[in-house]
Amino acid sequence: MTTHSQTAGALLRQWRQRRRLSQLDLACEAEISTRHLSFVETGRAQPSREMLLHLAEQLEIPLRERNRLLSAAGFAPLYSQHDLADPALEPARQAIEQLLKVHEPYPALAIDRQWNLLAANASVGPFLTGVADCLLGPPLNVLRLSLHPQGLAPRIVNLAQWRAHLLMRLHRDAEISGDPQLFALHDELLTYPAPADHGEAPAEAVLMPVQLRTDAGVLSLISTTTVFGTPNDVTLAELALETFFPADAFSADYLRNLTKST
Repeated sequence: MTTHSQTAGALLRQWRQRRRLSQLDLACEAEISTRHLSFVETGRAQPSREMLLHLAEQLEIPLRERNRLLSAAGFAPLYSQHDLADPALEPARQAIEQLLKVHEPYPALAIDRQWNLLAANASVGPFLTGVADCLLGPPLNVLRLSLHPQGLAPRIVNLAQWRAHLLMRLHRDAEISGDPQLFALHDELLTYPAPADHGEAPAEAVLMPVQLRTDAGVLSLISTTTVFGTPNDVTLAELALETFFPADAFSADYLRNLTKST
């Protein structure tokens, strides 16, 4: 989503429609009149900076897009955006490195908003063996790596279910962020060969593990996602930690032994 030739009101209307809210719905949540919201969207009223931020909060607009919204209205961007290597993000970078390290011997990685790898712990390395060089980046895209036929896909036992799970998450991320590159990535992944069986999880499943075929047996891992709370920097707001845990005793032993042998 871009702000080229678009007013702040037009952008607000796009986000409201993306969130599937009527003007009445948003006006009630924001505690303003429907008439005033209509005037803002059509450009008949010039919203204040505070009003734009208030509406952006109600619409859960990502920080990157809030900056664009403010710029379209003639205001300075509010949220900083630093490269992860910038000294300003040193405390956050140290926290990320520590979290990745203490999670060993289990795999953990940090990704950006487009699922590109930013950092990983030592336990991730062995899983990249045999992957085509063209998938290893930079940037290394975690979803492309997972579902590409020259990536991890041939090793994933429950590929249909895992593929459906990842595609659902990606589509949700694209809808929430409005990022055209995420929609493009989703379309690309849909072109990869899909297993013949359906991609629905068993009805009794509580969590969706990824099951990887190894020489020693099937490795089963469940994942969790961690994000920074209330960040005021675009980079941190778009960063997530994906951490994997063994789903059974065999997987726990396998990962512990794998780390010792590397």
